[in-house]
Amino acid sequence: MTANSIKEAAIRHFADTGYEGTALSAIALDVGIKKQSIYSHFKNKDELFLESYFEILNDEKDFILSYFQKQKGHPIDEMMFYFLFDIKNRFFNDSKIKFIFRTGFLPPAHLHDKVMNAFYCYLDELEKIFIDLFADLSNLKVDKNEAAIAFLGLLDSLLIELVYSGEERFQRRLNSSWPIYWSGITS
Repeated sequence: MTANSIKEAAIRHFADTGYEGTALSAIALDVGIKKQSIYSHFKNKDELFLESYFEILNDEKDFILSYFQKQKGHPIDEMMFYFLFDIKNRFFNDSKIKFIFRTGFLPPAHLHDKVMNAFYCYLDELEKIFIDLFADLSNLKVDKNEAAIAFLGLLDSLLIELVYSGEERFQRRLNSSWPIYWSGITS
């Protein structure tokens, strides 16, 4: 129980202040334990950070699979648009999403390779999910692989707005980019 509580508190801190801005003492205070007690569950801050990050990447992949399964039967353009819209809401209300993308764009230098390998695997999984969605689209005028990669490019640009600029710029970019993206890939 305590290891999970430590990870939950750590995720909130890593999401808000990044790796460098997060102190183990602050995590311990949130959990109601002494800082030294963290070491009975995690070797060091790096292990806590990486274990938390890897776990939520897997959880998020499962969430996305479930999200699109639940949306089966809805028009694909609506499913994908609302997926993007939902990312915004989740970014501001769920520390896990904020942690994923903040870390993906600004990984700690000494953990860069481990973080980016995991993040790219996550993006590759997303790409497969979107390729499968596009396989069912009868009016697709580009290759389903290209449509999925372009969608990830749109997602990247929107996430940059969330991480660096905020909700208003995200919404402006989404409202301008989505219709152009969709009309570009469908007939």
